[in-house]
Amino acid sequence: MSKTTTMSVDIRFGDCDPAGIVFFPNFHRWMDAASLHFFMSCGVPPWNVLEHRSGIIGTPLLEHHARFAKTATFGDQLQISSSIIEWRPKVFLQKHVVMRGADLICESTETRVFCRRDADDPRRIRAVPVPEDIRRLCD
Repeated sequence: MSKTTTMSVDIRFGDCDPAGIVFFPNFHRWMDAASLHFFMSCGVPPWNVLEHRSGIIGTPLLEHHARFAKTATFGDQLQISSSIIEWRPKVFLQKHVVMRGADLICESTETRVFCRRDADDPRRIRAVPVPEDIRRLCD
């Protein structure tokens, strides 16, 4: 298993639905931000810098499985712990655990891939093998 990083999120009024609970797409937005936070905390440059160095433009999401255990609301502070639970040749599985203190709020597993722009058509992207230098930084 890889390193684990933690990112904090303060829930604001606008993050909640009319019932006062966090609107579920916000969890996905926060977990996406936690994914980038993970890589940058491990020493990987931001994607715009990495693109200039190696052509890697990011880690698009292929699959996302989430399980919600409890609700969260305005004023709560959440901690999102992220780690890589499996490396494969072209994809990796990243786990996020969202906590409010000792309470599990949500956990998810994402399947992601490293991508570069297609040489023939830069509007398209192509998956590339997991870069060994990035994997070493994250293990």
